[in-house]
Amino acid sequence: MTVAIATAMAGKAVEVASEPVRAAVAEISRRVRERFRGEPTEENVQRVLDEDPEFRAELEAIWSSAQTQATATADGVVNVFNGPAEKSIQLRDVHGDFNIT
Repeated sequence: MTVAIATAMAGKAVEVASEPVRAAVAEISRRVRERFRGEPTEENVQRVLDEDPEFRAELEAIWSSAQTQATATADGVVNVFNGPAEKSIQLRDVHGDFNIT
């Protein structure tokens, strides 16, 4: 989640995201900026998220809601993935054989 906030504040991710994700990123960014009264550092955000579980839960709820509302349009793909994984594969329009060994 901290990475999502930092990415959102960097800007480019918001340009390519779907509307629910853009709205969630904007809301998370607004709440974080209000909390820090300016531009927070990733370290400060992480510290607050660790020390304030209620604030963390609020931001996670906003993010989770956006992920479940995300839809693909045209040639887009939506991949909602939560939790740790050593390996993850996302495919679209596979024609022919596909083998993983």
